[in-house]
Amino acid sequence: MTLSRRNVLLAGGLGVLGAGSLMVPTRSVDAKSASRLDESEMPRPFRTEFVQAPVLQPHARTTDPADGAPVHHYVVTERAADAQILPRAGLTTPILGYNGIFPGPTISLEQGTKAVLRVRNQLPQTHALDGHVLSTSTHLHGSASLPQYDGYANDVTNPGFYKDYHYPNFQSARTLWYHDHGVHHTALNAYSGLAAQYHLHDPLERGLLPQGRYDVALTISDAMFAEDGSLGYDDNSHSGLWGDVMLVNGRPWPVMKVQKRVYRFRVLNACISRSLRPTLSTGDPIAVVGTDGGLMPGTQFVNNYRHAGAERYEVLIDFRKYRTGQRIELRNLSNDNNVDYDYTHQIMAFDVVDEPVDTSDPTWNRIPAQPAPGNEVMALTAAQSTRTRHFELDRTNGLWTINGAIWQDVVASGYQKVAAQVDVDAVEIWEFENGSGGWFHPLHIHLVDFQILSRNGGSPFNYERGPKDVVYVGEGETVRLLMKFGPHRGRYMIHCHNLSHEDHDMMVQFRVGLAEGEPDPWDPMTAAPPQWEGDGSSAPSPSPTASPTPSPSPSPTVSPTPSPSPSPTASPSKGKGSGGGQQKPR
Repeated sequence: MTLSRRNVLLAGGLGVLGAGSLMVPTRSVDAKSASRLDESEMPRPFRTEFVQAPVLQPHARTTDPADGAPVHHYVVTERAADAQILPRAGLTTPILGYNGIFPGPTISLEQGTKAVLRVRNQLPQTHALDGHVLSTSTHLHGSASLPQYDGYANDVTNPGFYKDYHYPNFQSARTLWYHDHGVHHTALNAYSGLAAQYHLHDPLERGLLPQGRYDVALTISDAMFAEDGSLGYDDNSHSGLWGDVMLVNGRPWPVMKVQKRVYRFRVLNACISRSLRPTLSTGDPIAVVGTDGGLMPGTQFVNNYRHAGAERYEVLIDFRKYRTGQRIELRNLSNDNNVDYDYTHQIMAFDVVDEPVDTSDPTWNRIPAQPAPGNEVMALTAAQSTRTRHFELDRTNGLWTINGAIWQDVVASGYQKVAAQVDVDAVEIWEFENGSGGWFHPLHIHLVDFQILSRNGGSPFNYERGPKDVVYVGEGETVRLLMKFGPHRGRYMIHCHNLSHEDHDMMVQFRVGLAEGEPDPWDPMTAAPPQWEGDGSSAPSPSPTASPTPSPSPSPTVSPTPSPSPSPTASPSKGKGSGGGQQKPR
């Protein structure tokens, strides 16, 4: 029996599937729900307590001898475990997670503190749904990383290997996230749980916005469930997956207790395909103070805003005027070409409590008017651009394309084919036109932050007037983006962050500062290959003297010599592995 993503929900979940596994037809898009759980087992809004992912502590702290910068060393292990998502005790959901939890642990550090993140792949050899090898590639989304540490789709780490990723962290304060980027399987791997937030702080942001317990990470995703509580999966012929259960930090429609003060929320849309339109049930405005690339030049007040997959918005909500015991819901008005179900119009709720507020904290009642008036990206002008490039987003022969090209074209070219070749420090305008019909595309450009110049010839939405790395390209829309390339040389990806589109096959690449055929010391698949450690039972401790993160603009004439290791692309022997999980590693 052949499993098809189109005609099955994941009846056996991420656990072991035998030859006689049940095949379940998809439910029509106008159905009231997508899950196959019994009605009594389905979660319902506002019955779970809000939680946040734990903050990961570095296992070692060193100094970069090249520049004296501090370096923090972290380790996460990709593994299978069970999550208690559904209401009935004992009915667990297998997941794949960083350290076996979803979302994975949050990494939080200061601007100028470099990081070395060791990612250990201790996943099963193959995914139980479709049998693909569970090789992964970790992308720190929002980081100006060197190509070999950027999570290039084909730079994969197979089960039994690990890779050390070096992050420079010289950028301004922002909300980033790390997630799987393995070629052709990003959607299923990330949906299974491989996603987590990463927070970069700086002195301006530390002094201006709420910190600690009032700086709250919201990782929003959607899911569907099979009869046994396992995750269901249906990407509707590679067009997108829309679940009927909304999760915030891995819990369905949670309730958070809040004081009568201003809170900061780092809102990440980690849905595979669904876009959101968040709004408050009271009708009160939300203050948007940050976008993907950090703080905005001016705070924007909105009643709702369009929020695509992978976008991050930092918002302030002022709970001071609400009465004790009042419940305020964060709702979802949705957007065109989503698939909505009975409860997907709700996200989470806030219950106001009469807990004493520390009014010595200046952020308790502050909503700044100009969070970051001197942002470099937002200071760029169209007159500085030396070239305008046009990209068309479409669907051809069942595959999603960018200027008629797909990622397979890049692979067939020996990874040399590029959609653009630019110089370091070049300023250009890139125009994206969506002619693909009834689909929206969240376009992500690696390496750079950009400014949205216009949308359909008019101004961008006010909440987009900050540095971005993902742009929502709606149905029939054309957006113009302004960006400066650098500081690194090498090859980086452009792709749709509807991950079903990315996997089939809406991804191309661009090259910075290198001519075609020129030796590439930062080749993303050879400059820093993964290392073998087997099943991890006798794995060496991560070395606190591991080489530090390279400086932002290394010389193109320096050629690193990778240490020998087994090929990271060699396929391990196939075998069915157990499913993933949260609290109970298998």
